[in-house]
Amino acid sequence: MSVTTRPSDTFAVFLRGINVGGIRIAMKDLSQALAGSGFSQVQTVLASGNVVLRAETDDPAAVKESVQATLRAAFGYDAWVIVKSREQVAGIIDGYPFTPANDGVPRHAYAVLTTGQDVVRQLLEDSPGLSPEERAAAGGDVLYWEVPKGSTLESKLSKHLAKAKYKPLTTTRNLNTMHKVLAKFPPLR
Repeated sequence: MSVTTRPSDTFAVFLRGINVGGIRIAMKDLSQALAGSGFSQVQTVLASGNVVLRAETDDPAAVKESVQATLRAAFGYDAWVIVKSREQVAGIIDGYPFTPANDGVPRHAYAVLTTGQDVVRQLLEDSPGLSPEERAAAGGDVLYWEVPKGSTLESKLSKHLAKAKYKPLTTTRNLNTMHKVLAKFPPLR
């Protein structure tokens, strides 16, 4: 007997701030903790806090609450996550607004995932500005951002995003990572 996975109960979970600073979590340990709290088909993507999992609910808010509680209990840190459906991940990828610049400068394409459109608006209003080589644009609850390779961490917008007030509200992913996350969802039927 095979288990049928409905697209509505499979989610991508994006953890903020692990394996880039002081919080280190092995993906094996992350998978085990989530499976132990009732999630199934848990798959991690890269080592930067990306998970695709199946829940017993189709409510992303309930998944968020449960994952955050699991992480806080299992790993002892103030965990913040953003939860997206397959359709939302695909929409983020498809919504990337920038065409490649014709200046020979290689760039990273990012999606800053946020908890709402108001956060994107606040990020842009409070932003210290961009360098001439950077681009940023609002896309619903996502801030799209393009920055020259090698200058991500030194950019004004990067430092702005790292402020403590945005910790529970945002997490940033490279568009290549978003493609890899989307590929982990079960096929549509």
